[in-house]
Amino acid sequence: MTFTQLEYIVALDTHRHFALAAEQCFVTQPTLSMQINKLEQELGVKIFDRSKQPVLPTVAGVEIIEKARKILADRNELLENIQSKKDVVKGELRIGIIPTLAPYLLPLFVHSLTKRFPELKLKVSELTTQSLIIHLREGRIDVGILVTPLQEPGITEDILFYEELVAYVSKKNSAYQKQYVLSKDIDPDKLWLLEEGHCFRSQIINLCELRKKTKGGSHFEYEAGSIETLRRMVDLHDGITILPELATIDMSFKQRQNLRYFKPPAPMREVSMVVHRHFVKKKLIEVLKQEILKVIPDKIKKNKKTVVIPIDTL
Repeated sequence: MTFTQLEYIVALDTHRHFALAAEQCFVTQPTLSMQINKLEQELGVKIFDRSKQPVLPTVAGVEIIEKARKILADRNELLENIQSKKDVVKGELRIGIIPTLAPYLLPLFVHSLTKRFPELKLKVSELTTQSLIIHLREGRIDVGILVTPLQEPGITEDILFYEELVAYVSKKNSAYQKQYVLSKDIDPDKLWLLEEGHCFRSQIINLCELRKKTKGGSHFEYEAGSIETLRRMVDLHDGITILPELATIDMSFKQRQNLRYFKPPAPMREVSMVVHRHFVKKKLIEVLKQEILKVIPDKIKKNKKTVVIPIDTL
């Protein structure tokens, strides 16, 4: 049994396809297949059921692959500990981040982080919450930045900051005349929402209690793919949307006139870094955390945990 063979079975389990697994491991498909066969012969058990498409692990294979992930994680942690003693920040850090954070948070820290640590390579993927959790469990990313709490077994959450949720209101909308907005002030038929799959969508539904307000769901006729699209729809048409605080920091004076805050206590979304229980690259992840905390706007740093709006991850 070798580390290479363990890497091959983990890659095949991750991709469930021989060609994709071989590509990830930078070997030919026959080489990967031969080494997995050799490991199965050594153990005297089939790890994968090749009759299924996609390729699936056997019952015994599931346990072997889980142990393989743990062994590889321990090896990587040992190598990382040795590297950290050299006091050098280098290597690749694979980050997953949700789309409602990426456009606003990434520009704040990516340039300063890579400039400060030129031997650190960042590989960033925008993923919905559910996809990010899957990628984390399968070892495709090292760390995730998303909205919590998740309450996912095996996932550790480290809170970074609390972000206030604010209303962005058309001048034609009745809520524009109010100093503070209440959830009951929001007409669900004039509320612009993100499409299915975004956790921020579920937060807005929970915040505005839309399930209690509508039966037919007519306000879902148009669903945007990004927060910027929601903002543009309010600018050009009647309506209202909800924005996270980071999405407001680069607004023009004119756009800020459309912001309306909720009556205290302010609704918040909790933003955290998350890792899997077998995570490594602890030093790189800590460097990432400290860099993010340095660049967060002062007002957001001072936000307290008041009313944290729950998310639905399924």
